Amino acid sequence: MSMKPLEHDRRYGELDQVMRAYLGQPADDIPERRSRALDAYLRHTWHTRPSAIAEAERQLREYSRNPPGRIRQELGEFYSVPDTGKPQSDIGDWLMVLADHLKRSIEEGDVPEPSAPQTHWEWHARFPETAQLLGGWFSQDIVDEFPDHDAAVAGYADTANPQLVARLLGELYELLALPLDEGDYALAAAELGMEVGPPEPFSHGAWFQSLAATLSGRAWATAFSVRSQAQRVIKASAT
Repeated sequence: MSMKPLEHDRRYGELDQVMRAYLGQPADDIPERRSRALDAYLRHTWHTRPSAIAEAERQLREYSRNPPGRIRQELGEFYSVPDTGKPQSDIGDWLMVLADHLKRSIEEGDVPEPSAPQTHWEWHARFPETAQLLGGWFSQDIVDEFPDHDAAVAGYADTANPQLVARLLGELYELLALPLDEGDYALAAAELGMEVGPPEPFSHGAWFQSLAATLSGRAWATAFSVRSQAQRVIKASAT
């Protein structure tokens, strides 16, 4: 039987986050240099969950020293390291190199410089709600579900929890604050799951600005409506 979620997260939860950062990226770390994938993991995790880096270091080192044995593999009670292109015999040493890099980052304050996301994993880790909108509402099926982009945005805003819409707004403003050119915005849209182009006459960057303005207006309208309704309830209860 496979591990229960709680046991998996206790043993391998942060190890799994590190491994996910390598999807589509070369596992070319060496003792003298971190890979692009590990830089992306550190850049994002230092900003959002700095204490998780020490847990990742511990789990990587523990897995390297004590890989799952035959019985645990037969029972399915183990974490399977994704294919990195490395021979199985090299995985343990590579995980130890990663652990050493994380330890050095913590002890010496060796943190990657802030930048726009550099990998697919980092785009999704940094902008999860934007990825939910673009990947879920702007796939190639949009033409079968909505007459245009505005209708898709309205469909999202009408069904999403207002707190998620607010979180999306924060992500859009952060995206727009990055020093990106139009090519970078097109890359961002593709990495975050958008399979169609922006509506005419917008570029990707201009559409992101329009999207933020539209959702901000809807959020304010919703908040005003809720506040007005609450005031009416208070007045009715007082009379």
